[in-house]
Amino acid sequence: MVVLYEYIFRAKLFCITFYVCSDFMIEKYKKAGKIVSKTRSLAVEYVKADMKIIDLIKYVEGNIVEMGGMPAFPCNVSINEITAHYTSPPDDESTIKKGDLVKIDLGAHVDGYIADSAISVFINDDDSSPTRDGSDGQSEENLNIKMIEAAHEALESAICTIKDGVELGKVGKAIEETINNKKFNPISNLAGHSIDRWILHSGLSVPNIKEENTQIIHEGDVLAIEPFVTNGIGRVDDTNDAYIFMFLRKRPIRMVQAKKLLDIIETNYKTISFSERWLTDHIDPKYFNRAMRTLLASRAIYPHHVLKEKSNSRVAQAEHTVIVESDGCRVITE
Repeated sequence: MVVLYEYIFRAKLFCITFYVCSDFMIEKYKKAGKIVSKTRSLAVEYVKADMKIIDLIKYVEGNIVEMGGMPAFPCNVSINEITAHYTSPPDDESTIKKGDLVKIDLGAHVDGYIADSAISVFINDDDSSPTRDGSDGQSEENLNIKMIEAAHEALESAICTIKDGVELGKVGKAIEETINNKKFNPISNLAGHSIDRWILHSGLSVPNIKEENTQIIHEGDVLAIEPFVTNGIGRVDDTNDAYIFMFLRKRPIRMVQAKKLLDIIETNYKTISFSERWLTDHIDPKYFNRAMRTLLASRAIYPHHVLKEKSNSRVAQAEHTVIVESDGCRVITE
């Protein structure tokens, strides 16, 4: 967009060029959304009990690349009360178990145009079908499935609310009321977000609860809507663990290996979050952990701590990316 402002001087020409550019951007978003949608479907078919989390994550990230995109952030696989921000560290031995409620949060970008989506899967016996009619209201299986369904219904309620001129508070109201009607709670201190080119969280916060938020959304805004549903108190806390990081700024670093690592991070992930898994091939393994600690201590990079539901209750998530239109919105990750 900077190029437009530098070289287009006449208002009429600017408007025509901006319209063409908007179509171009929408096509990029749609391509990223299609990659995310296909990869999400493949991940749901692929995930199973006793598999390593890292294998699922590598499968998701690999499919994004094979389809012509790039990961917009490390794939998150957050299980049960772990709500968000878990991605495998190098050599992760953690596994998915029967009875787990697994949240798969993935994103892809095409030339910086990002699509973000999430889905929840209950890992049941291979030879049984989940009960979806509510006939066994006391079973753990049915509780998990009901939370998954509540997350999807809340997402649909939010999507039906979105159009040009709507206040964000009304979106949060639709989400919370849908979840409460299902006898669950939304996660009150997590929210959706607006998206810009190369920037996953670009300023707007899309609440999951009723609040006095009079911020107006406008045609052309790109939003990630992501309700979180729990049978707990509905808040998350940081854990001590962090496996996803963001570049903050250049810092004077004395350790040679840490300085090299920061240069790699700035070059490749200046505005995109990254995982340690993506960096281990760039530096001698015996220096890697110390280099990462140095960058964290200097505040050259920022850790996204793993989030856990405060009452240790399970959480389900659903998410789509939408482009706001005059009379509704276009869902690009269906």
